[in-house]
Amino acid sequence: MKKALKILKWLALVVVFVLVGLQFVRPARTNPAVDQSQTIHARLQVTPQVAAILDRSCQDCHSSTTRWPWYSNVAPVSWFVIDHVNHGRSHMNLSEWGSLDNRKAGKKLEEICEEVQDGVMPLASYTRIHWGAKLLPEDITTLCEWTAAERARIAQR
Repeated sequence: MKKALKILKWLALVVVFVLVGLQFVRPARTNPAVDQSQTIHARLQVTPQVAAILDRSCQDCHSSTTRWPWYSNVAPVSWFVIDHVNHGRSHMNLSEWGSLDNRKAGKKLEEICEEVQDGVMPLASYTRIHWGAKLLPEDITTLCEWTAAERARIAQR
């Protein structure tokens, strides 16, 4: 019994040491500078309702204005969070919308509607912690109606 207790104490000490050591291995949490003239808000006709949905459900992972939560400072959780943000930005960055030509912008708008309708976005791992980011059926309808209207508008250019 004493030997098992001694082993458990050493094991706990090793685990604590490893967790502390992991805190020194940090990927960069970045929020690149934003040219406001290139954002989705500057390039498209974003209604206040759509802006509110994008802000609470999309901006943290799909823009350069991420609000980094406290747990994004704690490894290994930070690695997961930073990787998701970097992946989200690489797929679609609302802060760099102006870099898309009309065809690509139309495709991204179509993808926004498809992914929210399919329940793919926002990610379940995000909404488990950020309950306010969950999309209600009326949010999905609002986004899809807006994306359809904007696709039609930019197609006329």
